[in-house]
Amino acid sequence: MNSSARAFWLRSPGHGELRDVTLAAPGEGEVLVRSLYSGVSRGTETLVFRGGVPESQHAVMRAPFQEGEFPGPVKYGYLNVGVVEDGPDGLIGRTVFCLYPHQTRYVVPVNAVTVVPERVPPARAVLAGTVETAVNALWDAAPLVGDRIAVIGGGMVGCSVAALLARFPGVRLQLVDADPARAKTAEALGIGFAAPEDALGDCDLVVHASATEQGLTRALELLAPEGTVLELSWYGDRRIALPLGEAFHSRRLTVRSSQVGTVSPAARAGRSYADRLALALDLLADPALDALITGESAFEELPEVLPKLASGEIPALCHRVRYADIR
Repeated sequence: MNSSARAFWLRSPGHGELRDVTLAAPGEGEVLVRSLYSGVSRGTETLVFRGGVPESQHAVMRAPFQEGEFPGPVKYGYLNVGVVEDGPDGLIGRTVFCLYPHQTRYVVPVNAVTVVPERVPPARAVLAGTVETAVNALWDAAPLVGDRIAVIGGGMVGCSVAALLARFPGVRLQLVDADPARAKTAEALGIGFAAPEDALGDCDLVVHASATEQGLTRALELLAPEGTVLELSWYGDRRIALPLGEAFHSRRLTVRSSQVGTVSPAARAGRSYADRLALALDLLADPALDALITGESAFEELPEVLPKLASGEIPALCHRVRYADIR
């Protein structure tokens, strides 16, 4: 028996709308999920909303259950928490995370959902996709006990990385951002904060997530000799310049990329995407991570809310979307 749902679509860059969807009944090996919450990752999703995905990256940037094509119309998103309403007996009634766009109900294969641990509130579990990115970044970065570390860029990804780094023993850690309001987030996460000009130098590792040329330049300046910048920023179709003359070579600095699309080769052999996501959900038992959710609105408000998130009128790390209990 078919059922109905509603989904958020980007009709064209800068313009979103809600569309009606007809869902087929789940077949063998599938589940029907009713959304409780979804999350807007302000960096990537607002870049998509503005139409800033370069043509060369259209395939790489596809979300797992994306419909349509960039720049639009496209249904895009990847932070969804819901309750299984139909499917295998062992999953009915369970709260699950799925890399699904903003939609009231959806049908996906069983292996596309991950059960949320009971100790993790569903409202916090929307952060799983971003914490998963942070896990992969730290597998790539391989920080050591006692390292001197800066995280530049207090957005959703930067704060997630910093929150995990705060658990490493003996590290000297600062969250660095040009916005003094991020000091409150850093405090909630138990991390030191500094403006770019006041950040401590001589770093073994700098994780860069500000998506600005100035931030990446400052990251290089903060490194100790032989230090590494791990670049997490997504610049879309923008080109940036870097000072790779000066002391870059004599100090033997490294700039390396990290991207969640591939499980870090530095992870233990055999670690899968499912293992990585399950670990991210387990880490979300820490209530301090609630600091990364900075706003909430109803699903029906998304066409009005996303332009404000994209313009910065609504400042946000992760903006949570709540769904009515539609049955």
